[in-house]
Amino acid sequence: MKLLSISTGTVGPLFGDHHPNYTSVASAINKRSISNTQKPASIKIHSLGVTGDEQADFSVHGGMEKAIYVYPIEHYAFWNKLLTQERKVATDLPLGSFGENFTVEGLLETMIYVGDQLVIGGLEFTVTKLREPCFKFNAKMGYKGAAKAMLQSGFSGWYLRVNRPGFVTAGAPIQLMPGQRVTSIADQNKALLQRRNQRDLWE
Repeated sequence: MKLLSISTGTVGPLFGDHHPNYTSVASAINKRSISNTQKPASIKIHSLGVTGDEQADFSVHGGMEKAIYVYPIEHYAFWNKLLTQERKVATDLPLGSFGENFTVEGLLETMIYVGDQLVIGGLEFTVTKLREPCFKFNAKMGYKGAAKAMLQSGFSGWYLRVNRPGFVTAGAPIQLMPGQRVTSIADQNKALLQRRNQRDLWE
């Protein structure tokens, strides 16, 4: 298990026709890798996330309980294939494409439970909840079915609370420290998908 990339983004306009009430909204979902295994750099992590990272809407990303968004590299192949089919052009998404701060290898939603702790390069984090995709994710992907595809696939990623801040570099190993293991991120994903399907809450 390894940290492959650290990504940040700043708040800016996000354009798209993926929601009936918005033509432009503010978002920091457009992120770029600032430390990766090809160009490792030591990055400071504080209690509210990665230094230099911004959030436009703290109800969905940011704050103590959603300081770091994590996404597995293993899911990139699924999205590259899906978006290639939708866009009719070859797609090879760069790291950070899902708005994640940490791109990781060797950890999946089925392996991670709320309350688990991750130790990465001496820093400590707690898993808090899954990522709930919305119309901004659709706009970012340029595909109106992106949020639904994320939940249907179970490839949602998850948020972390920062317990021990400090500096970390891409390439650092990840140690998983199990918590009570009651609810997995995969369990949360299934429950959210069921609620949205029942109430037809797709943006």
